[in-house]
This record gives sequence, structure tokens and C-alpha cells, in this order.
Amino acid sequence: MPLTHTRLFRVRYYECDLSGYMHHANYLRYMQEAAFDASSAAGYAHEVYDAMGRIWLARQTEIEHLRPLHYGDAVRITTWVADWRRVRSRRAYEFRLAGSGEPVARAFTDWVFLESASGRPASIPIEMMAAFVPEGRLEPARPRARFPAVPPPRSGTFHMRRQVGWPDIDQAKHVNNAVYLEYLEDCEIHAFAALGWPPSRMAQASFVFRAERRLIDYLQPALLHEELELSTWISDLDHSGAVRHHTITRVGDGELLVPARSHMWPYQLGSDQPIPIPGEFLRDLSRNFASRSTPREKTDGA
Repeated sequence: MPLTHTRLFRVRYYECDLSGYMHHANYLRYMQEAAFDASSAAGYAHEVYDAMGRIWLARQTEIEHLRPLHYGDAVRITTWVADWRRVRSRRAYEFRLAGSGEPVARAFTDWVFLESASGRPASIPIEMMAAFVPEGRLEPARPRARFPAVPPPRSGTFHMRRQVGWPDIDQAKHVNNAVYLEYLEDCEIHAFAALGWPPSRMAQASFVFRAERRLIDYLQPALLHEELELSTWISDLDHSGAVRHHTITRVGDGELLVPARSHMWPYQLGSDQPIPIPGEFLRDLSRNFASRSTPREKTDGA
């Protein structure tokens, strides 16, 4: 059985958006800190990796949100190694409210073991595997599914550009994996505003449109001062929700750095209850739609 490690976090005021929900990027920050603590508890703190000339970098993250977090909430994150491969490891995470134990979220991150100097993949030492899984028993590594096929963007695709800033860079000298999700959340807000639905209008209509599941693929790093293009469009749109697609590309050479996929649902503001998409919002959202088919609209009284 793998070692499990649990850490308590309390949601801080500046980690929440204007609707009172914790920004999704902060879930990834909590996961990263929990993973670092778990590694230290197994005997592999940062200074050990520095001496080895090795580093772990996130390759893919999948997270499912079961309930939102608000300012002041205390959440316990339990994490463990789910499987090993030659140069990769999948780490599982479980979020629960402290006290009640109510599930908040569950997630996986695929981490890749690299040579710090060259960035090339490195074989994971047997002794490291034994430290994280002292009983030596894990389920066989399951084949990794390919990133889902992305419907081609249409004329309604929203685009915006941004430059990588100093606060976006971590000690690995590139954009931190949680910062990419900040970029995606910011792009979503701008895309809604371009359709006439800024956060203030959603608040007036007493709803928010938030992701319940996200899948993020980290293909290449973004570096300081690079200019990035963020693009987003939606598919599978009906009155209950939609799938939002994102790409982050480097403007200089057009290379795809990060594709992402989010399943989004509307929630009643203040109650955290899912609701049908309001009809006017659904009609406007269809302008960012990727399919040739016409989305189903919610009729009055449905």
C-alpha cells in the first residue's frame, strides 16, 4: 500500500473570486503543496532532489469539483501515489471539509521525473519507489488515455493575448502549472464578457457558470516575457451545461503549449445548487459554439 499524507488548508480571502468561490487555480496550488509535503515525509525534500539533479514536473491534471469552497472553509487534502511508470508517476488527491468530512473534490496529476539540467526524462530509482510505497504493492499502471479529440474551433472562437509576467514563474524557471489555470479562468471571464455577460450581469441574474471537471495537458513550458495566445470555444451545449475547450499557444512560433477541456454547469448564486442555463444566456453562449448543430434552448416552464 502507498503512503498517504494529509494536510489541512484554510481558504484565505484573497483566494476567492467576487462571487465568493475559491478560484480553481488555488485547488492546484493546494495539491502541489500537499504533494511536496508528502514527498518530504517519504524522505525526498527539495534539497534531496537538488542533490540528485532531478525534478518532478506536472504533465497532466484532472480534477472534479463536488462542492465549492468559500472563504474560511478548512479543507483536508489526502494524497498518495496511485501508480508508477518508468519516468512518470500518477498522484491521487482527495479533498474533504475538515470536521464534517464532506467530499469537496478529487483529482489526479501525472508527474514526470526529469534531469534538472537537461530537462530530459529520467528513470525513477527503485529506492524512491520503495520509499513512497513501502509495502511494494500498487495496482498495475493503467494505460494513459489520450487527450480527448477537440472539435475544430469556429468563427465564434474567442481569442486574447497576454505576456508571461514575473509572478507567473516558479523555481523551475517557467510558468507554474496552477498559473495556466489562472490564465484559462481569466480567458473564460473575458469570453463571457465579449458575449455581453460580464460577472456583474451574471450576478444580477443570480447565477454563475463554473467548471465541475477540468482536464489540463501540459505539453511545453512557457517562459518569462513570452507572448501567449489564449483561445476558447464551446461544444456539447444544451440547457444543462457545456464543454469548454481551451488552447494556449506561443505567439512567436505558434507551438501549442497547453490544451484544456472543462465541463461547465450553471449554479444559483448563493445556494451552490445547479440550475438550467437561463434562456437569454444560452442564446448568447451559442455564438461561442463549435458545432454546426443548433444548441437546444430551455423553454419557459421547462
